Amino acid sequence: MKYLVVGPSWVGDMVMAQSLFKSLLQQDADARIDVLAPGWSLPIIARMPEVREGIAAPWKSGELAFKEQWRLARSLKDYDKAIVLPRSFKSALIPFLARIPERVGFSGEGRSILLTDARKRRPTRNGAEITDKTVWRYLGLGASKAAYERYEFDVPQPALRIDDANAEQVLAQLGLDATRPAVALCPGAEYGPAKQWPLDYHRSLAGKLVERGYQVWVIGGPKDGEAGATIAGGQERVFNLCGKTRLEDTVDLFSRCRSVVSHDSGLMHVAAAAGADVVAIYGSSSPDFTPPLTDKATIMRYPIECSPCFDRTCRFGHYKCLTQISVDEVLQACQ
Repeated sequence: MKYLVVGPSWVGDMVMAQSLFKSLLQQDADARIDVLAPGWSLPIIARMPEVREGIAAPWKSGELAFKEQWRLARSLKDYDKAIVLPRSFKSALIPFLARIPERVGFSGEGRSILLTDARKRRPTRNGAEITDKTVWRYLGLGASKAAYERYEFDVPQPALRIDDANAEQVLAQLGLDATRPAVALCPGAEYGPAKQWPLDYHRSLAGKLVERGYQVWVIGGPKDGEAGATIAGGQERVFNLCGKTRLEDTVDLFSRCRSVVSHDSGLMHVAAAAGADVVAIYGSSSPDFTPPLTDKATIMRYPIECSPCFDRTCRFGHYKCLTQISVDEVLQACQ
């Protein structure tokens, strides 16, 4: 079976999609899997042994880009089945234009006409109870329609390939000590502040880790540079690496860390797939819905009746689900 999987547009979701790729190969060891996804994700896809080829999608933010999609669709030949993970109309268009015989995805945005198997997505929760997981949704689309109706799957854990030579090169380029144990802090929360542990807590944690002999790497994208500066500024052996590494470099750096402290974010899933011990801090979201897919995770959350609310900002303004998680609790989890 030759699959074209249309991948998601978020870092964490792309990592979780590796569970689907593993499942497809468990079902058919001769399966060929290609992944159509945003160009930024190709370096991550290249670290997934299950994927034969990553293909850059021509989508543009807020634009259908029909001509570009048509041009790419004409070049995609001989696939037996397409699995469309995102729910947007445009993500289902290329498999339709490429005339792939089977096209599976969730209904929505009027795109059912583009799919041969349009499935209704389960609700995320029933009241306060989480009834679904993102990774289950992906695995469900890779299963038969009958299996999808009753799905609760064993989840193959993502495992990204580590490039040790690249890790050594990046450590040297950044002037980091390869012999001193490291802990990474990932302060970013693209979703919003209701997922973000306070920066002064991060800074205090970094200082206490240094006192115990660690070096601390603050890791994130260019948007996290100011947060990284707040955490690292003036602290010995605390390095602000935000915006200084490629995504694939981050994979290799995480593999060298004693622990990685992260919010419920894309980098949390990258760290888990890189084999790191993950300390995962949850605020408005839930580890029942988007857990780190690893046996080496410690979940940090404060039991408060309004969480999980899945809001971007705290509707009550107190952010207690985050502020009540103490620095010492997270420090203990790191060790």
